[in-house]
Amino acid sequence: MKKDRFFRAVVGTAVPVGLQSMLQSSFAMVDQLMVGQLGSTAMSAVEVAGRPAFIYSVVAGAAAAIAGIMISQYLGGKDRELADRSLSVSLVVTAALAAVFTGLCLLLPGQIVGIYIKDDPAVLAAGRDYLVRVAWTFLPMGLSSILAVMIRCMDRAVWPLLAGISSAMVNTALNYVLIFGRFGAPTLGVTGAAIASVVSQFVNLALMAVLFRRVRRGFRFSMDLGPGGWRKYLAMLSPILINEFLWSVGQNVNTFIYGHLEQGGLAAMSMTGPVQGLFIGALSGVSQAAGILIGKRLGAGEYDEAYRESKRLMWYGLAGSLALSALLMALRGPYVLLYKVEPEVRDAAGTLLLAFAVLAPVQVANMILGGGIVRSGGKTAYIMAIDMAGTWLVGAPLGLVTAFVFHLPVTWVYFILSQEELVRLALTFVVFRRRSWMERLPAG
Repeated sequence: MKKDRFFRAVVGTAVPVGLQSMLQSSFAMVDQLMVGQLGSTAMSAVEVAGRPAFIYSVVAGAAAAIAGIMISQYLGGKDRELADRSLSVSLVVTAALAAVFTGLCLLLPGQIVGIYIKDDPAVLAAGRDYLVRVAWTFLPMGLSSILAVMIRCMDRAVWPLLAGISSAMVNTALNYVLIFGRFGAPTLGVTGAAIASVVSQFVNLALMAVLFRRVRRGFRFSMDLGPGGWRKYLAMLSPILINEFLWSVGQNVNTFIYGHLEQGGLAAMSMTGPVQGLFIGALSGVSQAAGILIGKRLGAGEYDEAYRESKRLMWYGLAGSLALSALLMALRGPYVLLYKVEPEVRDAAGTLLLAFAVLAPVQVANMILGGGIVRSGGKTAYIMAIDMAGTWLVGAPLGLVTAFVFHLPVTWVYFILSQEELVRLALTFVVFRRRSWMERLPAG
């Protein structure tokens, strides 16, 4: 009976969260599919200009992760006041991060885009125009993610999903109108895709604010975390913030590598991005469910239950990832035919998707074990050390050597540098088995 209740709890959180993450990824997929009708240059521009947005989303995700740790543990310990204070702090921190990233993208768009691509005036110009507009998505995107954490922790995981569906519909409709100039609107191309993203993200934020007011009517804004609260918050935030930032920089090193290979390689990678986002998004729900459910167990001091349920969550993630990998292998061929690009670009994209399908179960296991379970105890420094070892001691060196020393094609560069995921998984599993990550946050 207990197992059945736990499974229902996992499904009740993981499925809505996974679907919402897929919807967020669908923003990028819709942009890529529609922009893909304009050719390889437009696709490459969206890919390189989207890198700063990716860095911000990862960094903002760090603030959301800390919010999830604190809110789930405090709600597990029946302390709603501290949960509200944790939410308040997370909103302010996220807004500050958004201001910094938006300012940099508005002030230095050409310099930022130029990091990722060889001297290609057309790609640089389109990428710069896209970046100065898509930068305005940072604030609503970040605040929405924080509000979603509280709503999910209040056992209303379906509500953010409904908001995501609505904003995805807005994004798709505006993409169609603004990219191609339908219904009398100007034909804006790549710029139209950016405008659609901005509008849809603000729609999502407005909906999330309304839903939050319904689930937490007695919310009181306060930055007071109690004695030692700020010290604990910063002790958790600093490692994960540094970790996510440096990890995202590592991913941008990969984009730099692809951008300095043949342009067809970069376009092929951009075609795979939306699919990877959908795949990972589908199973990110298990990771976030792990953080919420295991966090509540730790908050209540139920350590043995937390450990047992953690192992079950890992098996759920493995089963889901294997099923989706098989589906991706079957559908990769029809997918690449949706793009109006050169045949060699389609072939490279199809091979890259095959490589991703093989490696995806390992990546998902890392998300659940490191990003969800181990982090739920607040021991974020453990994951920082592991991720840095994988990214900077394994992934980045392998990518640079295979691309610029051995001059391998983009498919082999991607496959070899992705072996960093195996290193991460091995190290994280050792930490998990030791149980040193299991900790209850102090009350205020």
